[in-house]
Amino acid sequence: MATTIKDVAKKAGVGVGTVSRVLNGGQSVNEETKKRVLGAIRELKFVPNQMASRLRKDESGIIALLVPLVNHPFFANLAYFVEDEADKFGYSVLLVSSQRRIEKETNILQRIRSREVDGAIFVTHFEHSEEDLKDCPLVSIDRPLSLNIPYVTSDNYEATRKALEFLIQKGCKRIGYVGSKPLVDSEVLKREEAYLDVMKEHGMSPRVKNDVIFHGDEINVVENFLQTYPDVDGVFASGNTMAQVLFEAALQKGIRIPDDLQIVAYDGSFKQWSDNRYYTSVEQPIEAMAREVVRLLIDKIEGRDVPTRTMLNTSFQIGITTK
Repeated sequence: MATTIKDVAKKAGVGVGTVSRVLNGGQSVNEETKKRVLGAIRELKFVPNQMASRLRKDESGIIALLVPLVNHPFFANLAYFVEDEADKFGYSVLLVSSQRRIEKETNILQRIRSREVDGAIFVTHFEHSEEDLKDCPLVSIDRPLSLNIPYVTSDNYEATRKALEFLIQKGCKRIGYVGSKPLVDSEVLKREEAYLDVMKEHGMSPRVKNDVIFHGDEINVVENFLQTYPDVDGVFASGNTMAQVLFEAALQKGIRIPDDLQIVAYDGSFKQWSDNRYYTSVEQPIEAMAREVVRLLIDKIEGRDVPTRTMLNTSFQIGITTK
């Protein structure tokens, strides 16, 4: 016979109401009593009926993850770890690919307000009004959607500076920046900011191609960049997809990597080329970012205070695209 909440209460020497309060956050329960209850739960291997609990609290047990594309390596990795972390807290994940359609994001906001979804993690290229975002438990990655919505990011500015200094140390004198500029305010913009600062400090002329594009349009940016700056000997690419497209386009033009052109990418979602050789990149902690946004969102859903901005450190990996 399955263990019940009454069994836990009897084992801990408390009332059923006390056990219920511990299961729902432990408010108004002193630490000694809480420890006894938790000990009884572990000893009896009690599994609470989450569905019944959520029905009482008018919760669905579902959180949404909104990304521009699901077949992009960064977003695919992010989704994997978001689902894994959410499962630990008893939540299911509804994965939504906006596919350049703002109405798909608006629909999720409506479903949060109608209690079909408890909250959402946004990776978005769209602006939403304060009224649309109001009273919706949300967390974002890289993009401050609103003053009241927390977001998780990486050390975009400092990591980019270090990568550029590395290229300079490797002998690059004509360094370019190629990227895709977000449509909304985003910490990703700090990458170009860092590039311009480093170029100014070293007396180098900027060579920038950073357009507002959708994922999948990188080839047009890269082709234009190589035509505009044929003398470039180093490139910082704002994302791994851009770096991969640049790598392949350069090879087709007879540009030798890293002899003629050195490349550093930001993201780290492609850890290897097809021949299993690593390339030089700033690696975002995708797993840590995913797990952190889930924890922040659950805190928001349950009414706890959370920090507005959480910054995680990147790492730097040296590979075949630099000398």
